[in-house]
Amino acid sequence: MNIVITGGAGFLGQRVLAALLQQPGLPAADGSVQPVETFIVLDQVAGQIADARVRYVTGDASDPALIAQVIDENVGGVFHLAAVVSGTAEADFDLGMRVNLDGTRALLDALRAQHAKTGRAPRVLFASSVAVFGGQLPAVVTDDTAATPQASYGVQKLMGEFLVGEYSRKGYIDGRAVRIPTVSVRPGKPNGAASSFASGIIREPLSGEEAICPVEAETELWLASPRQVVASLLHAYTLPASAWGHRRSLNLPGITVRVGEMVEALRKVAGDAPVSRIRWEPDARIKAIVQSWPARFDTARADALGFGRDTSFEAMVRDYVDSAKGA
Repeated sequence: MNIVITGGAGFLGQRVLAALLQQPGLPAADGSVQPVETFIVLDQVAGQIADARVRYVTGDASDPALIAQVIDENVGGVFHLAAVVSGTAEADFDLGMRVNLDGTRALLDALRAQHAKTGRAPRVLFASSVAVFGGQLPAVVTDDTAATPQASYGVQKLMGEFLVGEYSRKGYIDGRAVRIPTVSVRPGKPNGAASSFASGIIREPLSGEEAICPVEAETELWLASPRQVVASLLHAYTLPASAWGHRRSLNLPGITVRVGEMVEALRKVAGDAPVSRIRWEPDARIKAIVQSWPARFDTARADALGFGRDTSFEAMVRDYVDSAKGA
């Protein structure tokens, strides 16, 4: 059995790949746990993890021809992580639609074609986002709150969720979609995500660099650490189809944190010097996107299914510092 990871060379994809390489096996289409012969990583560039079981395929992860080459009868599952991030999807509508929507459908159609040949329904994990929510929302978003995205990225992710649900209903795949909170603290460099500052105001000051915070200190965010997100993705993948029923989308647990509290957590961990490197410069475009996202959730369904959550943002900062030391 082979497993495909789209977007697998990125920050999150490489962590998912590393975690999967530690597993003795993964559920196959028939539910039995089988060893993975090859992890096929489809992305624009190759990743850093070198392993005999990993094969990198470089190119456009939304190209139907390339996807058709990767998805063959040996593919038993897919982690679909490839996406154009929120800020970029808003600025370049055509790119966001091509990658986030058309690319997702191309992947699902390739899996459907294989289903027609083999009769098997590969397991598919779709990385969605809390950006599917927006507009007039209740104080606390629940599992029954209607998704009403107010930015292109959220719209594209929601359409992807609907496709995963429909292809699952038809029996072409065994799909599941998880709405990931804003991930903090991400290592590396800033990206085009509107929420990039949520890592940047911690990561850059710790590295002796200035960071710009484009929103007010009172702004609330729904956050999860990289470690917890990876654990949640693996847990979502391994859950049986019966756990999902007809509701194939799920809000992942996180914690609600004000940006000002994030800065104070940085101060507790590293002192005043890093905090002094943060500049508060409001950006109306980023603020509009970020404030359209909800920051308080009741994740009763995820809790009942055994998903975990972080304990505090201070612990998340300490985890990042410890990970950076070990890098």
